[in-house]
Amino acid sequence: MAKKNNELTPMMKQFFDLKAKHPDAVLLFRCGDFYETYCEDAVTASRILGITLTRRGNGAGGRTETEMAGFPHHALDTYLPKLVRAGKRVAICDQLEDPKLTKKLVKRGITELVTPGVAMTDNVLNYKENNFLAAVHFGRAACGVAFLDISTGEFLTGEGTADYVEKLLGNFSPKEVLHERGRKPDFERHFGTKYFTFELDDWVFTEQTARQKLLRHFGVKNLKGFGVDHMHNGVVASGAILQYLEMTQHTHIGHITSLARIEEERYVRLDKFTVRSLELLSPMQEDGSSLLDVIDRTVSPMGGRMLRRWVVFPLKNEKPIQERLDVVEYFFRRPDFRGCVDEQLHRVGDLERIISKVAVGRVSPREVAQLKVALQAVAPIKAACATADNEALKRVGEQLNLCESIRQRIEREITADPPQLVAKGGVINAGVNAELDELRNIAYSGKDYLMRIQERETELTGIASLKIGYNNVFGYYLEVRNTYKDKVPADWVRKQTLANAERYITQELKEYEDKILGAEDKILALEARLFGELVMAMQEFIPQIQINANLLARLDCLLSFAKAAEEHRYVRPQVDSSDVIDIRQGRHPVIETQLPPGESYVPNDIRLDAEQQQIMIITGPNMAGKSALLRQTALIVLLAQTGCFVPAESAKIGLVDKIFTRVGASDNISLGESTFMVEMTEASNILNNVSPRSLVLFDELGRGTSTYDGISIAWAIVEYLHEQPRARARTLFATHYHELNEMEKNFKRIKNYNVSVKEQDGKVIFLRKLQRGGSEHSFGIHVAEIAGMPRSIVKRANVILKQLEADNAQVGSAGKPIANLAGSREGMQLSFFQLDDPVLCQVRDEILGLDINNLTPVEALNKLNEIKKIVGGK
Repeated sequence: MAKKNNELTPMMKQFFDLKAKHPDAVLLFRCGDFYETYCEDAVTASRILGITLTRRGNGAGGRTETEMAGFPHHALDTYLPKLVRAGKRVAICDQLEDPKLTKKLVKRGITELVTPGVAMTDNVLNYKENNFLAAVHFGRAACGVAFLDISTGEFLTGEGTADYVEKLLGNFSPKEVLHERGRKPDFERHFGTKYFTFELDDWVFTEQTARQKLLRHFGVKNLKGFGVDHMHNGVVASGAILQYLEMTQHTHIGHITSLARIEEERYVRLDKFTVRSLELLSPMQEDGSSLLDVIDRTVSPMGGRMLRRWVVFPLKNEKPIQERLDVVEYFFRRPDFRGCVDEQLHRVGDLERIISKVAVGRVSPREVAQLKVALQAVAPIKAACATADNEALKRVGEQLNLCESIRQRIEREITADPPQLVAKGGVINAGVNAELDELRNIAYSGKDYLMRIQERETELTGIASLKIGYNNVFGYYLEVRNTYKDKVPADWVRKQTLANAERYITQELKEYEDKILGAEDKILALEARLFGELVMAMQEFIPQIQINANLLARLDCLLSFAKAAEEHRYVRPQVDSSDVIDIRQGRHPVIETQLPPGESYVPNDIRLDAEQQQIMIITGPNMAGKSALLRQTALIVLLAQTGCFVPAESAKIGLVDKIFTRVGASDNISLGESTFMVEMTEASNILNNVSPRSLVLFDELGRGTSTYDGISIAWAIVEYLHEQPRARARTLFATHYHELNEMEKNFKRIKNYNVSVKEQDGKVIFLRKLQRGGSEHSFGIHVAEIAGMPRSIVKRANVILKQLEADNAQVGSAGKPIANLAGSREGMQLSFFQLDDPVLCQVRDEILGLDINNLTPVEALNKLNEIKKIVGGK
């Protein structure tokens, strides 16, 4: 890109000067009606956007050429999101003056830097998800983190261990993360490589700089009012975010009205493994469903975003959970109230993001009209809540603000169906501004006005053939036929003589012409000014409307819970501070919605407590439903603590503080970790953080290593959870290792259960019912058979299994050579068939199936030839 400045055209010199300010961003350079990109940016843009890459001369004499790609300026909303979604930072360079008014090079400047974490455009944003920008500060004693969604104004901060910050990053899923320059290795070591990151200079991450930024922005003397004054590392991260907004030209941030502390003590801790394995937000399989998919019946984008947060931040305290459950129940009991709230919520739209656009001055007339509709919808909701027989709803009614004055002003000033762009005109109502009405009258009723002048002058002068016309040379004129020439008044000015007529102009016509020709431009300018004044007035209502948006989102979430409960037959759980989890006839909320028609989910009971049954060891065959049982227990507890009804006949939930799952294994090959390594990492995380109030789910722990190692590790973990006072968590432990059933005899709070099956005619029927006692075998061979394993292998596996059971032997154990599995002299001779080769097994089956006593020599030769063909001989 380095070109000598004297070789460049003035415009290209301007481009390179602006590009130098943000070398890492794609620069969209406004040139007339196009946004153009040059050099490497052009190559990048053409690849991502699928637009044509061309070349243009950029030297003073056009001697040198550079790559170029561009698109029309009105297509910015189409192309910008594609660049941002591809992880690009985009600098938008606009013309800062009207090209018509300058004879020199048009002045240009960067008006906005759009990055994945700082986006306001609807096309970039997902309406059901927050678009968080995060900053992480590596402090001496702790790690600070902050999150900002500039599209809603939500600003949060927290601090703690790197493990705690990793959990927050996982739950908030920021689109971009800021950290100090040079700390990338630290960031990747703690948080991995999946985040889009950006480095800022070290001076940004100093407490003095950060605190000053925050105090200046909020206009306060200290941060005590936000409850974050003592969080030094969190404050640094928050200040870094504000500094980044300044760097990216996002200076209109009046909608960021507060900084909230992420209160760890209020929420159940869910680590990233649990969020993933319980499929809370997204399914593991492409065609699967997540828990969010099943319970999300929200009608507003704000409700959708809030529900997503509620799912990964279940509550830990009984009072707010009961409040939510009471409201959900009230929706059930009062269908009239529910109907009213539901109807009005459908009218609200994305109130939160619209008011944020008001703050940055980028709200469209159509969005202002939507804001009016949303504020109209608040009135019936406020009235309904005020008369509700529920304290929480009454409080909502009190807090909802009708914003009457601004709503009425919007209604009075903005047309009922305004265009998307102010520049299209037709935004301001008639009767708002006298000058605007007059200009519109001139512009749109011009012919009538001219006709009135014509009629008046005909009457005054007695010229019967008088008519008004227009041409480009001297504008509007009065045409008089020669026969009436003597009746022309003295103050008319002759402009043109024709063969049989003359044309005149008057002072009145000239003035009117000036008015009519400039009217449309003046109308657009005046409408833009009046609209801008209205937007300024709306900015005073940002805090009240943000509170409204939050309250309406809460109602939307709780109404969604009521709808999901009704649709899927959920019941209200009994939530208390006991240590008992007692679920009767519980179901898996997601699996039950995916069963084929006519098939119903088999429900099960689960009881866990601290005294009698702290640990349930569940054995049973593959595919019997052990994993589903574990997951459904966690999901029922999680739903209850989110304030939602649950899929069960009844449920008593003693509050949990953390939910840990070690369910399903997947190799992390990209990081060089085996299945077993992943298992052990996740298990370590559980054991290092578990508490007596936790819920722990282990599924098939230890299967990634040898049998004895696996049994030993599983046994030691269960023993630790039973014996260690600070780790005495309620636990479900599903396993293949039947040896663990022995633990019930030695540990009083461990109980054995199995998921039952029935054998019928050599086939296995999965009953999926949990019953007391351990199970004897795993029916793995049967599962292999129904999975389509070659029959010869299934047959041989059954033979080996019977011999192993008879000898009580373990393959590969000391003193038991594998050849002994054959069990007889005949078996010894055929020991080579123990190779896992279906071809050799087929050969063996052919030989064993021969009736040698009745075989003729020719048949023997033919059979030998067939066997030769099986093994690939010619």
